[in-house]
Amino acid sequence: MRSPWNPAYKDRAIRLFLVLAGLFVAVAGVGWLALSLLGFGREPLVLLLVVIGPLLTGAGMFGTAMVIRHHAVVGGLLKRLALPIFLGGVVGLVVAIWVIALLYQYVDGIEAAQSESARQVFTWFGGPLTVGEIQGYLTGGPATRGGWWGVPAVLLWPLQFQLVRDIIGVVGVVGFVSLVAMVAIWGERKVSADMQSRLGPMRVGGWHGWAQSMADGLKLIQKEDIIMDGADKPLFRLAPYLAFVPALAAFITLPFGTYWIFRNLDVGLIFILAMLGIEVVGVILAGWASNNKWSVYGGMREACQMVSYEIPMGLALLVPVMIAGTLRLTDIGELQSGGFHTWLVFSNPFVFAAAVVYYISSLANCKRAPFDLPEAESELVAGFLTEYSGFRWCLFFFAEYAAMFVVSGLATILFLGAWHSPLPFSWAQAWWGADWSQWTLWQKALGGILFSGPLWFVAKAGFLVWVQMWLRWTLPRIRLDQVMYACVQVLLPVTMVLLLGASFWGLLVKPGTLVAQITNAVLTLIGAFFVAGFFAIAAYGYRHRRRLVGNMSIEALPGA
Repeated sequence: MRSPWNPAYKDRAIRLFLVLAGLFVAVAGVGWLALSLLGFGREPLVLLLVVIGPLLTGAGMFGTAMVIRHHAVVGGLLKRLALPIFLGGVVGLVVAIWVIALLYQYVDGIEAAQSESARQVFTWFGGPLTVGEIQGYLTGGPATRGGWWGVPAVLLWPLQFQLVRDIIGVVGVVGFVSLVAMVAIWGERKVSADMQSRLGPMRVGGWHGWAQSMADGLKLIQKEDIIMDGADKPLFRLAPYLAFVPALAAFITLPFGTYWIFRNLDVGLIFILAMLGIEVVGVILAGWASNNKWSVYGGMREACQMVSYEIPMGLALLVPVMIAGTLRLTDIGELQSGGFHTWLVFSNPFVFAAAVVYYISSLANCKRAPFDLPEAESELVAGFLTEYSGFRWCLFFFAEYAAMFVVSGLATILFLGAWHSPLPFSWAQAWWGADWSQWTLWQKALGGILFSGPLWFVAKAGFLVWVQMWLRWTLPRIRLDQVMYACVQVLLPVTMVLLLGASFWGLLVKPGTLVAQITNAVLTLIGAFFVAGFFAIAAYGYRHRRRLVGNMSIEALPGA
């Protein structure tokens, strides 16, 4: 096959973007003159749509043309600044979410400052605030219209509606899931390479091939979407979305912090488990609709495995729920703000064992090794994925890595201190005041880094995802009969015993008694020993990171 690429396309693209940039700038100039002549030059919404919007779009078109023309220089900068760009993107994402939350609080403050009579007068779409009232609040004067201060007032006006906030939240969830999948796929390739004395991705993006997942994603989007003649076409198309959407919906009630949550439901835990259970429907449909015997085998294995392991997984989660006395995940997380020893996993031996059982069951629920029988490349080609290609094939992997983060997030919230650091949050309250809402912006930022914040939640969940990768490239795949034996005859009876033991522990051992304190101290020491062991192993691996088996050379590769 001959490549359709022609070097002339580059010059054509540059000319196209420059012409579009000139057109948008011209539209902005003509719009400004027209508004000035017609007397609408102080209308903020018209200014935003006719002048500011086209001007920013033209600047973006010009920047795109410059990137294409000087691609070699841009590529060199990306390679040299790969790590700062990545870290800056992560920090920028956190700051952007924080800024949006502060804007929500600001709009709510404007609404709260209204008089009772003003609150009862609703504007378009049922909102209590007008653009003029927001502009008056911004300028510290009476409600007005027009002027440059009206532009931010127009931008803040939609934020008073819950529907707009929900749309922004959904966009944020999709972006976070995409980021998790991108980093996790690259991380898994690097983890497997380290464990097999290889290097893994090293070239795309420069520093350790950090942009390899982006390149693979662009390639997969452009691949042909193939559907076999004998396949059930509607169900074949529907299956990837039935697998991806429930995993995405699980993030709706997954809290990243006390107030960092899309919907704080009373039954948030049950909702997440229900969403993870629906994912199996998409896998079964994918296997059956492919009209391929290997795909059918993979789909049936998935149904058998996931439905079975949901039972011990759910029973194991009931153990910490019994201690907390609630299914609201934010309340469970707040119970563990007193420091490392207050994490629920150290409350009694039954919770400690339940954490291990839950994590093993979550591996089977996410189709991770040694329970990756639905795919089983050595037996079923690719299992239920055999006939999929391109973007639909990509969606299954997005769903898998999203589910991996969700189950790791549940383990973090219910066992490992949620979004709290090992330091007691009471220290921060003693330093800066008991009411955190009265803290300054910098105190809140420092408190989120040191004591309690979404960064701790993401770090803990990310560590558990890394352990899943570690187990995949360490343990061999087991047979299907062994998978079912481990569920029905081992994990299920164990979880029943743990549930019964936790019930009696709660009745006989009261919090604060000598037995409870000694048990908590012993389990905390065991947990500290494991944490110190992980850090020691990581330090040893970092010290000997350039040691490879045989005569392999890493000096010749970029980023090594």
